[in-house]
Parts: sequence; structure tokens; C-alpha cells
Amino acid sequence: MMLTDEVVVITGVGPGLGSKLAVRAAAEGAKVVMAARSTDVMTQVEKDVAAAGGEAVGVSCDVRRPEDVARLVQTAVDRFGTITGLVNSAFGHPGFADLLDTPEKAIRRSMDIILHGALGVTREVVPHMKAAGRGSIVNVGTMAVRKPHRGEGGYAVAKAAMAAATQYLALELGEHGIRANQAVMGWLDGPGVRFYLQLTADARGVTEQDVYDEIAAHNPLGRIPTDDACAGAVLFLLSRNASEITGATLDVNGGEYMPG
Repeated sequence: MMLTDEVVVITGVGPGLGSKLAVRAAAEGAKVVMAARSTDVMTQVEKDVAAAGGEAVGVSCDVRRPEDVARLVQTAVDRFGTITGLVNSAFGHPGFADLLDTPEKAIRRSMDIILHGALGVTREVVPHMKAAGRGSIVNVGTMAVRKPHRGEGGYAVAKAAMAAATQYLALELGEHGIRANQAVMGWLDGPGVRFYLQLTADARGVTEQDVYDEIAAHNPLGRIPTDDACAGAVLFLLSRNASEITGATLDVNGGEYMPG
């Protein structure tokens, strides 16, 4: 299996991409340590993974709190002995408004979670990757950085900072056998998008399928990529199949954005 013998920490495990990542990583042979502020989803994932014969443990963790992050990493080491993979997917959205109309406090909160939170977890994890002689860090980005969408400015600036950090981590950690890459997501057909489809359809007096079709029409593949399908791209970057890839950005959006 693609992640056999890997111990992977995944932050931001909620009902969307995070939970799909955890389940699929375990199915690919990884031992998984999940982090989120709420334990509800993680508890269900633990049960699902165990029923399938895998291993996963959830830890209540706010990535902005150093003591929580230290406990998360210590749990991974105590349970599985080391850490070789990290997915930074925890995020906070400051709300949909023009950038200058977004409250400074909300932007700082997003930056604290997306950038400083990811760096905090990475700092705690890297010594264990160095000891293992290898490691893979995957930061989850957003297409809003590449293709500006009005109302996403406060979220995008934090993700843009994370994108820059990814390249510097790749540069600075490569000598230790540690890779750092970014998977940039576009529309993700999961709970969040389904809620958006419902709200938009109700507001416009059309069907949810009408709204879906409008969004999907922007993609050459003609569909909105699902959380589960997009998880596969992250798992690839985590795995040794991507052993020669570092400092890279992988666009996962059905072709809606194609870098030149």
C-alpha cells in the first residue's frame, strides 16, 4: 500500500476533506493521528478506520495553542513511535467580504490558524522526521490564491503566506530528507459546497443541480471534484511515490485553473 510504515499527522479533521484524508491514509497503510478542536468527527473516523483494520487516533487540538500542539505530537510518538508525514489542513475563514472591509481581528485569526498554526505543528513534528531520516509535509492551499474571487481576500492572504512558507520549508529541510509540497484545492464537493448550493439555489429560485452545473461548467472535466477524490492528490504527495518532488504545487481543481 502507498503509505505502509508511515505515521501521519493530519490537522483540521472535520466532516469534509480532513476526514476523507484520515480514512484513506489509514486504508493505504498509514498509522494516522488526527487533530481538530471538536472530537465528534474524529471519534467516528476512529471507529470506521478500526472496523476496516487500520489504526487512527484523534486528539483535541487548537493549532494556535502550543500546549495543544505539543500534546498532539507527543500522542503520536507515544502511540506509534515516530512521525513521518504531516498534512496541515486546519483553517479559519474570516467571512466573505472585501479585504479592506474584513475586520482586522478576523484576518489575524485566519493567519494564526492557517500560517502560524501550521508552522507551530511543523516545528514540533520536524525533529521526529529528522530522527526518522525522512518526512513529507503537505500544506493544503486554495485556488483563491491563484484565481482571485471577490470575498475571499482575507482567507487567500493567509493561504498565500502558507504557500511561501512551503517553498522555504522545502529549501531548508531537504538536506534532512524532508519534503514539503502544497496541494491547491478548488471547489470541493463536500458538506461546505453542498450547503452553498442549497443557499444559492434558494436565494435565486433555481435548483441545486442548476447551481452545481454552473460551477462544473468551468471545469474541463465537467464536475466539481469531490473531497474524497482530492484526498488522493494529498496522499500521493505524502507517499514515497513522490520521493523526488519537493517545493511543488499541485493544482487539484478539475482543470478550472491551469498554471502557465
